Amino acid sequence: MFKSLTESVTFAVDRHTKVPLFRQIYDRTRAAIADGRLRPGERLPSARSLAAQLGASRGTVEAAYALLGGEGWIVARGASGTMVTPRLGQQQVLRWALPHETQRGAGTIGGQPVVPRPFRMGLPALDAFPRAQWSRLVAHEARGLSASRLDYPDPAGDAGLREAVAAYLAIARGIPCMPEQVFITSGYRGALNIVARALIAPGTSVWIEDPGYHMASLALAACGAHLVPVPVDGDGMRVEEAIGGPIPARFAVVTPAHQSPLGVALSLPRRLALLAWAEANAAWIIEDDYDGEFHYTGRPLPALKSLDHADVVLYAGSFSKVLFPGLRLGYLVVPKLLVQRFAAATPLFGGGCSRLEQSVVTHFMAEGHFARHLKRMRSLYASRRATLAATLADVFGDRLEINLQSGGMHLLVRPTGSTPDVQLVQLAEREGLAPSALSTHALAADCGSGLLLSFTNIPEEQAQQVALTFFRAIGEHLRPT
Repeated sequence: MFKSLTESVTFAVDRHTKVPLFRQIYDRTRAAIADGRLRPGERLPSARSLAAQLGASRGTVEAAYALLGGEGWIVARGASGTMVTPRLGQQQVLRWALPHETQRGAGTIGGQPVVPRPFRMGLPALDAFPRAQWSRLVAHEARGLSASRLDYPDPAGDAGLREAVAAYLAIARGIPCMPEQVFITSGYRGALNIVARALIAPGTSVWIEDPGYHMASLALAACGAHLVPVPVDGDGMRVEEAIGGPIPARFAVVTPAHQSPLGVALSLPRRLALLAWAEANAAWIIEDDYDGEFHYTGRPLPALKSLDHADVVLYAGSFSKVLFPGLRLGYLVVPKLLVQRFAAATPLFGGGCSRLEQSVVTHFMAEGHFARHLKRMRSLYASRRATLAATLADVFGDRLEINLQSGGMHLLVRPTGSTPDVQLVQLAEREGLAPSALSTHALAADCGSGLLLSFTNIPEEQAQQVALTFFRAIGEHLRPT
């Protein structure tokens, strides 16, 4: 036992488990922050002090602290020491602190990979990924690896991939941009981190959707931004309410194609109002187009960036939702005015992504596999979405209200009864399912009780079994309307 993350926090370190010591320190520190035993702004012991108390190496503690710092849980303040990120409590983001482990990666059992749990958010259809083409490209790139390719990667991204992304965006999303405006990032959170470090000074007010993507709020809060929640309705972020509100902002973060998590699209009048606000106030808009490629009914609205004649939108996209999240690759399109600033910032805060994987993605796009894969996924997702929605309606009847939006990669369902959505999630997890509770995505808004159910990894032939398992888990806690 040790007693000195603070005087009130104790936990045992198990030296007989296979879990590395640094990971135990990381897990237990994060848990203490999540449940309030470690409060925002509370100072942590130095790596040297904690290592001495644990009988561990200083490097072990520093590895745990680096992981916690990278995720925004703690910050180093020079002579003041290391402390829990002060703004976590102020922005009420601790309610998202520890997603259930069943909602995380596929994981392993006995060293064998486990298939994604049904309803798990954030994953594309892993069973439908063209692994044969991908493996061929990986082997080809590995065989042709030259000595020069072993050097440090360009922090802004390989030139070939930047050109491929620019060409794709011009055709598919209506976004004209030059390759030098494209920066390759380690996913959306990597893009957001670079934006925050390059542009957002501590204390700067940022409008965010409420409810919204919780990891974006965590990342911005960790960088010292002052989060200003803006309610969302059926037409997306209430832009007029934000503009007329008491707190002016320099930034707005939006998911206009399919709002995360409600799935609604930001209406055209609100898009134009948001762009006009940014132009008139020398402000910037961060557009997260995380699944804009997947639209199933009607004509999709264009990307917000495609309407950006004043060049005030920073556009972020990710390969995680289209290819697979293990890539950890995304891209950021910045306004021409900011190219030099981001070129200077990326070596400091980005570091560059794997050259091998960037090269594979480049050829995957150039050979047409990317476009074909997207087309197949749209058709597959439309079928899986319709089948799951119909099966849930058949099994649950009026105990579950199903909101079908025009696109996206998940369903939002509204359960009847008074059982909180967080408790329903816990019940579902006991049956091997992994839904997400809508209420945990809100900062201040009362968005009601809801469950987010990804359909991407539920084949049509498995929909009935999944729906029955779901009903067995939560059915008795619902009531017919």
